[in-house]
Amino acid sequence: MPGSSNKTIIITGASSGIGEALAYEAAALGYNICIAARNMDRLSAVQARCRSMGAECISVQADVANESDCERMVKQAAETFGRIDILINNAGISMRALFNDCDLQVIRQVMDINFWGTVYSTKFALPYILQQKGSVVGISSIAGIKGLPARTGYSASKFAMHGFLESLRIENLKTGLHVLVACPGYTASNIRHVALDKSGKSQAESPYDEGKLMQPETVAKAVFKAIGKRKNYIYLSFQGKATVFLSKFFPRLLDRLVYKTVAREKDSPFK
Repeated sequence: MPGSSNKTIIITGASSGIGEALAYEAAALGYNICIAARNMDRLSAVQARCRSMGAECISVQADVANESDCERMVKQAAETFGRIDILINNAGISMRALFNDCDLQVIRQVMDINFWGTVYSTKFALPYILQQKGSVVGISSIAGIKGLPARTGYSASKFAMHGFLESLRIENLKTGLHVLVACPGYTASNIRHVALDKSGKSQAESPYDEGKLMQPETVAKAVFKAIGKRKNYIYLSFQGKATVFLSKFFPRLLDRLVYKTVAREKDSPFK
């Protein structure tokens, strides 16, 4: 993206997966970068690579479910670089269990990270972003378009993110703020390995062949391209685009297709 020199970007959940790829893409494009995550060892490795690419980069250990951590993250970025142009709300966690079997704390934890993490980070970064007529981005999912069985908490969190960001966009139609909701397809990342089971423990094993999924680098490039074009939404897979179409015109058919898809997963909760 031309002209990004001296612009500052904050990326949450940047220690692995899409967030890590977004950090490297930002470094290649010449941004000043603030990356945040809970795992400081992995975050420091991402920071080192960004710096080796010539980028100014700081890392902040932060749990986006914690309001004060989000405030501190934004404050450090603003104090270090003097401005904030883009916030990418990427931090997220998934879950996999039928609602009837699921501990309610699992739903709360997913909502706290995926939804409240977006709200907290955006709340503190927004005044700075408005000064630059910059961008607020939410990395969402097909689960934010269509409720997915065995992912009730995850889908709820992404639907909530969509509603929040859409409302924010309309509130700021006259301010110059850009709001992007990005919906990748299934992407190779750590999110399924650490997804919560019915009791809140990590499921450890992904139900998919991660090598056959969309790569994080593909997502990162598409997100920055969409930011440059100030798009409202992007759907990055045939499955995602088909879900949008079918949900509008053939919702009952889509329900059956989604059920069958989840039933075919390895160790599906329907079995």
